[in-house]
Amino acid sequence: MVRFADGGERVPASLPEWLQWQARRQGEGIALRHKRLGIWQARSWAQVDAEVRGLAGALQVRGFAGDAQLVVLSRPRPEALLAALAAQWLGGSAALLDPLEPAAGQQELLRELQPDFVFAEGLEELERLRGAGLAPRLAFYADARGVKAQAGEQDYARLLAGSGAVQPELPAQTGRCAFAFYRRGADGRRERQQISHGELLREGRRLVQAEQLGAHEEALAARAFAAGGQARYLLAPWLIAGFRLNFPESLATRDNDRRELGPTLVAGTRETYGRLYAQVQARLPPPGSAQGRLVDWALARRPGLLHRLLGHALVRRPLRDVLGFSRTRAPLLVGEPLPQEVQAFFAGLGIAVRAWSDPAEWHSPPAHPAPLVGDWLADGSQPA
Repeated sequence: MVRFADGGERVPASLPEWLQWQARRQGEGIALRHKRLGIWQARSWAQVDAEVRGLAGALQVRGFAGDAQLVVLSRPRPEALLAALAAQWLGGSAALLDPLEPAAGQQELLRELQPDFVFAEGLEELERLRGAGLAPRLAFYADARGVKAQAGEQDYARLLAGSGAVQPELPAQTGRCAFAFYRRGADGRRERQQISHGELLREGRRLVQAEQLGAHEEALAARAFAAGGQARYLLAPWLIAGFRLNFPESLATRDNDRRELGPTLVAGTRETYGRLYAQVQARLPPPGSAQGRLVDWALARRPGLLHRLLGHALVRRPLRDVLGFSRTRAPLLVGEPLPQEVQAFFAGLGIAVRAWSDPAEWHSPPAHPAPLVGDWLADGSQPA
């Protein structure tokens, strides 16, 4: 429940309101961790709440209003998430772009969007923005290594330090757009997917209840919510259940970081599980060898105490450790189903991957600019 100045309370109706609620409920508990230079750096719920408030104040001073959109161009890192929440705190939305997409196509998209506010991870992303010939009102970045700031560009830490005491109020947001995603349709036209706070919270509550998620969970955010399914089934549940969200040091280290962390919750895609399956297959002993026959025996579905105990000790537990699934109790699949052999492999390890659909609705925006947020109705729908 969110408590207001008049003493009243109600169920949080937006992502920032859930952040506010968790900060009051478990302020000293760890909300986020990010591995840097091999060491996990932690932020408590109270620290995350204060940082998002500070960013929201800094954005507000620079003209970010309720109908504005923040473009986020970043790999997995806490600052990207907190910047998105700050934009939403002011009633705006965050457009999440994946920096692993080809530069040429993404620069074309950026020119079409003409963003006034951008969060870029570091130099590489800033150069992509500059290469598009854009001059946003504010472009702030988390990694200052090698960056020589140009007009309108500012370091994240300095922006936050100079935010002052501004404490923007939370507007009513249930039906407003929280996140936007973009892609090219079959006809080459730009398509957009919008997800409202109401939709995110409905899906997030459904997942929390079905999987019995609580504050004790550990999750790894390896794709920085660059897809709608990650926002529905990882970000929203994180805020609702109040568990710990961990960011790998980099995409290159995510598998090692997963093994070290041993998350209890994994929200992966077909590509995630397929990549892990391929890695294990490349390391297994040759088929027909003595070790190969032992693996086949241990992964086969056979009843019996000997098979369960010996197969787990010799094969299944070591393979789960290699995958980073040693403690995983909620292995989720978001989006397209797994190939049969991949599903069977994880099932043989005792990992029952459960599918959660990604009900994405893509639309081609009108040729003329239109508000991305203001046309949402109170029930989360759009006017006809």
